Amino acid sequence: MGRINKLNQFIAVSPIGRYFKLDGSSSPLSREGTKFTTEVRAGIATFVTMAYIISVNSTIIADSGGSCECNITNPLNKSCIGDEAYEKCLGIIKHDLIISTALITCIGTAIMGLFSNLPIALAPGMGLSAYFTYTVVGFHGNGKISYKAALSAVFLEGILFVILSIFGIRQYLVRIIPMSIKTATGTGIGLFLTFIGLQKSAGIGLISYDPSTIVTLGGCPLSELDQTGKCLSHHMESATTWLGIFGFLIISILTLYKVKGSLLIGIILISVISWFKNTAFTYFPDTKTGVNRFEFFKKVADFHLLDNNLALMDFDFSTGEVWVALFTFLYVDILDTTGTLYSIAKFGGYMNHETGDFEGSTAAFICDAISISIGALFGISPVTAFMESSVGITEGGRTGITALVTAFCFGISIFFAPIFASIPPWATGPALIVIGSIMARSVRNINWDYIGDSIPAFLTIALMPLTYSIAYGLIAGIGSYIIINTTVAIIDKLTKGNIQPARKTYKGDWPDDDMSFDYNSQHLANSINLFPTWLIRSYNYLFNRNVNNNRDIPENPEIIVNDVQRSGLNFDCAV
Repeated sequence: MGRINKLNQFIAVSPIGRYFKLDGSSSPLSREGTKFTTEVRAGIATFVTMAYIISVNSTIIADSGGSCECNITNPLNKSCIGDEAYEKCLGIIKHDLIISTALITCIGTAIMGLFSNLPIALAPGMGLSAYFTYTVVGFHGNGKISYKAALSAVFLEGILFVILSIFGIRQYLVRIIPMSIKTATGTGIGLFLTFIGLQKSAGIGLISYDPSTIVTLGGCPLSELDQTGKCLSHHMESATTWLGIFGFLIISILTLYKVKGSLLIGIILISVISWFKNTAFTYFPDTKTGVNRFEFFKKVADFHLLDNNLALMDFDFSTGEVWVALFTFLYVDILDTTGTLYSIAKFGGYMNHETGDFEGSTAAFICDAISISIGALFGISPVTAFMESSVGITEGGRTGITALVTAFCFGISIFFAPIFASIPPWATGPALIVIGSIMARSVRNINWDYIGDSIPAFLTIALMPLTYSIAYGLIAGIGSYIIINTTVAIIDKLTKGNIQPARKTYKGDWPDDDMSFDYNSQHLANSINLFPTWLIRSYNYLFNRNVNNNRDIPENPEIIVNDVQRSGLNFDCAV
């Protein structure tokens, strides 16, 4: 114990301790109670909790087909299911995506820790990964946009997000979106992830395609699936489906008892069971694909350059679908990142109740935005802040050292791609279902007492999974909100308030009351907490305002805090 205290003391008084503001350092803004060894432990805890993203994200994005080309000979099999050459290419793509996912998580989290000094980890968001794969690019490339064009949209989104973060436009965009839509977005994405986790390609295969009802009960062995994915017979007789259900129950029970790393434990358990050969649930069947998987698995450790998904860009923005994808990425990322960061900041005690902001907020958003563009270069969907970072905070993490330790762990995992590549979809599917249920919690924050708020929210939730598109859900929700509430406003104006909708007193505020400008205020920019601190200081300096040099700038303290609390963005897992 004495050695640990000496180590903590040594690090605290070093330049490292001063930079990261450890307790006992000479920094005037040192964070009370922070110790180096505690930060290391917290970083490891964060990694254990979110390591599942390596296998889950690579499985989802591999479903897009990546850079593989499907030579269609059968018009009824546009997805090239059963094509050995295409399946082999997909296997290689998945190996690269495992490295890409671990690499961008490592880089993004390290950037966040170094420049924002916050214990927050960045990784590809699963909701956006699902939208990227199944809506934008399409299953095995059957969408309206190519894989390369989609990556270009992600790259540009990161650049736009940097600009929005620098000038504080991010806060404004969050506030102009109706509260009911913001709240419903998390629930809709949660149901979307659950729907994916229940299917065969990236989940447990409990549901399958049916030409009459679109979806139906599945769970049949692979040999009983036709080329369209329909179960011909033997429903609920698939060993892998039942193994996936078992994994779902294991993860649910562990989560119920708040066991750290419950998702990872469930995934590892089901994966290990699936690695036994000559069983009905093996991931290494006696086929050419199964043999290739097993040969790669036996390597255990491996590293190779990203030959198939590095810097794949196609900046052809001539189609409207690319722009829809771009702005959907931007919208969801702004909501998700803003909500997650402010939730974590409040949970970790970083909020400044006088400014309504937290230390390093602008740097944190810029780090996230830069990571998005870097991730696109690695063939990855948008990166976002992960709510699992709160686990590290619970373990005592308070500085960027926690994030750096998490980044280091993900860096090591890059060399174990064969292990992560051998995690079957029925092991990761249960995690998607559980995460979906956790994200759906925000439904209780929707204003169900007023139809003008509840119907747009309901449409947003329902259409995301049913249209297999986050974008269409948002379009339906926002569009219906504008039409319904504009009609109410017009009727109210024409009748001078004599005709009122039922329960109008329950209507939520939109736009936020906090968005009004006070041009006579001494602190024009501060009054709505719209701009970042550097811009506020520049304004006050240019106009000779008397403001101290700390972040304690007089502002409305409740704007952002309340905005996040009321938005329902306090997700327990990142989108």
